[in-house]
Amino acid sequence: MKLRRFSLLVLSLLVLSLLILPLLAVGARADTILKSADPFSVLASSTVTNTGPTVIAGEVGLSPGSAITGFPPGASGTQHAADAVALQAQVDNTNAYLGLKGLAPTSNKTGQDLGGQTLTAGVYNFDTSAQLTGKLTLDFGGGSNESIIFLIGSTLTTAPASSVTIIGAGVNYALYWVVGSSATLDTTTLFEGNILALASITLNTGASIGCGRALAQTGAVTLDTNNIGSGCGAVGEGSSGGLTGLGATLIAPAPGGGTQTGAPVPEPASLLLLGTGIVALVGKARMKRGGRGKPSPVAAA
Repeated sequence: MKLRRFSLLVLSLLVLSLLILPLLAVGARADTILKSADPFSVLASSTVTNTGPTVIAGEVGLSPGSAITGFPPGASGTQHAADAVALQAQVDNTNAYLGLKGLAPTSNKTGQDLGGQTLTAGVYNFDTSAQLTGKLTLDFGGGSNESIIFLIGSTLTTAPASSVTIIGAGVNYALYWVVGSSATLDTTTLFEGNILALASITLNTGASIGCGRALAQTGAVTLDTNNIGSGCGAVGEGSSGGLTGLGATLIAPAPGGGTQTGAPVPEPASLLLLGTGIVALVGKARMKRGGRGKPSPVAAA
């Protein structure tokens, strides 16, 4: 009898967790694939060098190097140089880079200038370099967890006064520029999104990343009177939501529509249905146990 009561208690707690936890999660920001690198607006390997009154909304990290210079006149959040926090951030930065780089493209833009184009959610590939001259419009369509990802084989460069404009951004939208070598934003470029570069990142005078990051794995980040991350809804958001997992389990747009994903995560509605089913099974089991040992109404008659 005690064993039965204990089993019913365990089942009841399981049902309660299935019913309540999804409700608590509704409206919460999606976990970012950047993990511990998420709070960083700037992350580099060799040096972080700044000239002029640069403003960085988030944290600045450097590992394994230790030379962060130019603050002041620059201003930023907490700085981590050659410490355990910066080291772990670089590990997670690399993992995010590799996971994104493994996605299958939905479109190949090799040889095309991004200027003058309007692109929707998807994974856009450049076999070699990518160039932005003029205005690029990125339309997320107003949906939740939509992603636009650029996979660039070598360099990313912008012309002076170029811009990236985001429209229709829904909850947990994600924008990543995965660069196979180095990225350079020329003077007064108005950029958006997370730049994950294998080597270095340079922002020339007056260039800005409205909502996003400059994360360099093996080289330097060089700054000159820039603004990074101040255009986000909250410090740390940085256009990084909407993606979960890494590699085979990273959830992102897939060719032909849908998503690329490994093991899918149940939606809250699915969990509620599962919880309802468990409740029904528990109730049925209790009814059966309650009927054992009692005479049949027909036999009693």
